[in-house]
Amino acid sequence: MASFYHYSFSFLLFCSLLFPILSPSIASTTSSRTKALVLPVTKDSATLQYLTHISQRTPLVPVKLTLDLGGQFLWVDCDQDYVSSTYKPAICDSAPCNLAQSKSCSESCFSDRPKPGCYNNTCSLFPDNSVTKTGTIGQFGQDIVSVQSTDGSNLGKMVSVSNFLFTCGSTFLLEGLANDVKGMAGLGRTKIGLPSQFSSAFSFDRKFAICLSSSTTSNGVVFFGAGPYVLNPGIDVSRSLTYTRLFINPVSTAASYFEGEKSSEYFIGVKSIKINNKVVRFNTSLLNIDKNGNGGTKISTVNPYTVLETSIYKAVVGAFVKALAKVPRVAAVAPFGACFDSNHIDVTRVGPAVPSIDLVLQSEDVVWNIYGANSMVQVNENVSCLGFVDGGIEPVTSIVIGGHQLENNLLQFDIANNRLGFSSSLFFMRTTCSNFNFKSNSA
Repeated sequence: MASFYHYSFSFLLFCSLLFPILSPSIASTTSSRTKALVLPVTKDSATLQYLTHISQRTPLVPVKLTLDLGGQFLWVDCDQDYVSSTYKPAICDSAPCNLAQSKSCSESCFSDRPKPGCYNNTCSLFPDNSVTKTGTIGQFGQDIVSVQSTDGSNLGKMVSVSNFLFTCGSTFLLEGLANDVKGMAGLGRTKIGLPSQFSSAFSFDRKFAICLSSSTTSNGVVFFGAGPYVLNPGIDVSRSLTYTRLFINPVSTAASYFEGEKSSEYFIGVKSIKINNKVVRFNTSLLNIDKNGNGGTKISTVNPYTVLETSIYKAVVGAFVKALAKVPRVAAVAPFGACFDSNHIDVTRVGPAVPSIDLVLQSEDVVWNIYGANSMVQVNENVSCLGFVDGGIEPVTSIVIGGHQLENNLLQFDIANNRLGFSSSLFFMRTTCSNFNFKSNSA
């Protein structure tokens, strides 16, 4: 049985099977000496999505993807122009299917000539567009993927994973994604997410780090591996991280999923919120994840701005406006609720001189500081708005920390040890997420 937020297909299209657990094996690679991998990340000006690309198939084809931090796996559109001599379907009850915990076996492909996404006796998963929150069913398979290696400071050789596991999506799932995007790159905490597959293939630590640029013309970066994470001028950000625990939501937050699946997204334990070092008053029980998977705080790259449950939103906006009382308010600009005359706001190293918004984590000593560059959005020449939006009453997740609040902060996700390392604003270190040396090419 499957559960969905949006029904995008008929249950008649698949049958559900329960498989015994086998000992799976992931892909081989072209280099056993690879210690880390790197992907460039660009910010799309039209959609505010964060985009990356990999090379896939034989012959290799560059594939543009929307980055989904909590996504379960890599999915790409197989309906259009997927041609590869090395594609292999994942046969039902095989090791890859068990690794993916698939409970669906496809027997409904009636094409005269099988092709990627259309083979019988192939297990299926539920690729979903986490931007539009739509999902469908898609066949599971494997193909070659080629990515850039790194020593943490410079680019290295291109390396390949010969049987990288992914799911075939449908063309309609691309609706709402940036132009020319062909799927989504899921970095979630599953055995078939990009971080787990890369760490298994190259035998490095099950860690990765994201560093999103605020610029639409300069690349941010994703590192796979333990570090170092070096940004010009020679700053190893991995040495300057604060750590907090990652939590697992017992209920999936995907658009479509098998019943009983846990969420693949990354949750942290926010205990309170402070503005100008004063605690914001609201119902803190909303910060806990209940037995139905509701509540809590997660980190997202598909939400452009932080989304707060209505009562939290009103409390935060009210406290922020009070703390910034000397700056004239102006008419709100959607989707924001609190906007100001930016001509009355000074500029500092860490952005507009506004009250800091602090997420207090497991203790008063572990705080994620959000300064003006990450809290304010310049919507036009004279208007700057608080970059938080109202998520409504009773959303699935109470706080979703969105992309704008992540920019120029390096976040390391240590899946094996269940912890998050975070830098807060890199402006204090006099660097940015666009300062990785993508131009150099050292083996």
